[in-house]
Amino acid sequence: MKVEIRIPTQEELEKMDVKSWPIWEKEESRFDWHYDEREVCFFLEGDVEIELSNGEKINVKKGDFATFPKGLSCRWNIKKKVKKHYNFG
Repeated sequence: MKVEIRIPTQEELEKMDVKSWPIWEKEESRFDWHYDEREVCFFLEGDVEIELSNGEKINVKKGDFATFPKGLSCRWNIKKKVKKHYNFG
């Protein structure tokens, strides 16, 4: 399973209407997570290390646009409080 991380353009964010998506916030913490459906999100704040089940580690930070595939299991290690817009499906 592949997590995609990229820096979106302002035009892309506006086209997807990201500002209308709900916001999720979480303080520094560690937890396991499983995606029952695909999630796309845009990080407004934060610094997170995500460890995939194969041991690969991915870093996500402010300004990143992430796509998490359906069926992914991972561990989140939030190093700096997260605030992100998110959308499922």
